[in-house]
Amino acid sequence: MTTSRPIDRRLFLSGFASAAGLALSGCTTSLPRSEEIVPEPAPPAFSAEAMLMYRAMAEERFPIPAVDLSQLDPVFVRAVVDYPTPERPGTVIVDTLNRYLYHVRDNGTATRYGVGVGRAGFEWSGRGHIAYGREWPVWTPPADMIARQPSLEKWRHGQPPGPDNALGARALYIHQGNRDTLYRLHGTGEAHTIGKAISSGCVRLLNQDIIHLYQEVKWGSPIVVLV
Repeated sequence: MTTSRPIDRRLFLSGFASAAGLALSGCTTSLPRSEEIVPEPAPPAFSAEAMLMYRAMAEERFPIPAVDLSQLDPVFVRAVVDYPTPERPGTVIVDTLNRYLYHVRDNGTATRYGVGVGRAGFEWSGRGHIAYGREWPVWTPPADMIARQPSLEKWRHGQPPGPDNALGARALYIHQGNRDTLYRLHGTGEAHTIGKAISSGCVRLLNQDIIHLYQEVKWGSPIVVLV
């Protein structure tokens, strides 16, 4: 009868260790992991200066929220630009085609603002002057506007000032001679309307921009509205 040989303890332990090592090696051996690539944040479309320019204005009679810059085309951010013109310093020029308003300075430059303008059939153009301005004005829609939009009847005698008022934080009133043209430069909180032709003829600027212009312009300054 054949008897099995006793297993050498040292041989067994050595073989077990080798097998374990191979098994462990099999668990830990893998293709090198690629390093996670963290994309760099996209550069902001607006500078820190622009974000400060269009900040919230809690100091106003009716607090003004910060402009939602995601709704504003960066080309319409307020800026000082070269602007040679024969018009004298202090003149306001509205370029309705390109949706800009220029306030002419005395060194061949102008402060440029993005604007919204009147839609087709409601444009106004020509020369006039800025007769006066109002902070947080009352808005009284003209009778023909009420006829087109009967929902405005409730404001026939004036919409009180406030964040929902159609004229926004400031209004500048355009006259020709002694006649009120009924067109205004005024504020809006609707950033998506800047650069578009959607109003009933008035020229709208962001509230932060109309406040800036209001502080700079003088009553009686000429205004030229180009088409």
